[in-house]
Amino acid sequence: MLYALTEYLSQYYSGFGVFQYLTLRAILGVLSALMISLILGPWIIRWLSHYQVGQFVRDDGPQTHLSKAGTPTMGGTLILAAITIGTLLWADLSNRYIWVVLAVMLAFGAIGWLDDYKKLIKKQSEGLKARHKYLWQSVAGIGAAVFLYNTATVPAELELIVPFVKHVVLPMGLMFIVLTYFVIVGTSNAVNLTDGLDGLAIMPTVMVGGALGIFAYASGNVVFSAYLGIPFIPGVGEVVIICGAIVGAGLGFLWFNTYPAQVFMGDVGALGLGAALGAIAVVTRQELVLLIMGGVFVMETVSVILQVASFKLTGRRIFRMAPLHHHFELKGWPEPRVIVRFWIITVILVLIGLASLKIR
Repeated sequence: MLYALTEYLSQYYSGFGVFQYLTLRAILGVLSALMISLILGPWIIRWLSHYQVGQFVRDDGPQTHLSKAGTPTMGGTLILAAITIGTLLWADLSNRYIWVVLAVMLAFGAIGWLDDYKKLIKKQSEGLKARHKYLWQSVAGIGAAVFLYNTATVPAELELIVPFVKHVVLPMGLMFIVLTYFVIVGTSNAVNLTDGLDGLAIMPTVMVGGALGIFAYASGNVVFSAYLGIPFIPGVGEVVIICGAIVGAGLGFLWFNTYPAQVFMGDVGALGLGAALGAIAVVTRQELVLLIMGGVFVMETVSVILQVASFKLTGRRIFRMAPLHHHFELKGWPEPRVIVRFWIITVILVLIGLASLKIR
């Protein structure tokens, strides 16, 4: 919106032309989303507390979590709203990538909101039935995949880029739809599984989202993409605006979500943010790099899969409790230690992912 206004005003005063630069608009997207989160955060927390939209805590988990019962949740609504507003303010709204990522994020956020609503307000312990949840996630994921497949304008949009290997790309064809589905749905649920401690999921999301913004900027710039040896994808650079908004909104939410948390994001935030990261990785053609940078999300998901498989096959559990962060808590690690160490791991993995831009 403001981008379109400044573009119009630049006809009368050339100084407004500075807003055409992606880097400036990305910074403004960060700051706008951050300010929205910080300003609306206290109001959202009071509203959720007033209507008693509080966290339910299992009594078979770490005993330190029992004190968290009743903490306001569904705070992810604030994150998604800040991202959406920040993006609409500063992005070029004629860019299809912007709308795809926003649509995916909001669709998965709506699924998470319905799940939270049933569990926390309607007091239905199961929430949205698993089969219904995955059905609607599949509809949203496949819908985005089909749209991107049918609107692709250059071969690079449908090719799989292999990191750390120069000029190796794999044409996907219809397998692009399958891969996109698994990346979006898988990342969404992986972030949701990680969201179990104060600030544990949001900071890795911020770091991975910011790093994907660098990939978007480089892939959308014909000079940088040629220099770095990655495919040039026209228009994808605009996605750096929504990546910036994710960083700003995430940091704003962390202000209230840091230990001890005043609010939790709930499924509405975790599913929406995870889907957004997956969609951004798809449009920038960095699905494999996302697998590296989002290693914390991956190991949390794998821990659940291994735990369930082991218990069903042998009757034994590999971990004291899954997801993995609970295992370390039950081993005696204080919650802040688990959180910060997982953040440190994410920093390392993000740097390895970014190194793939040059090491080829």
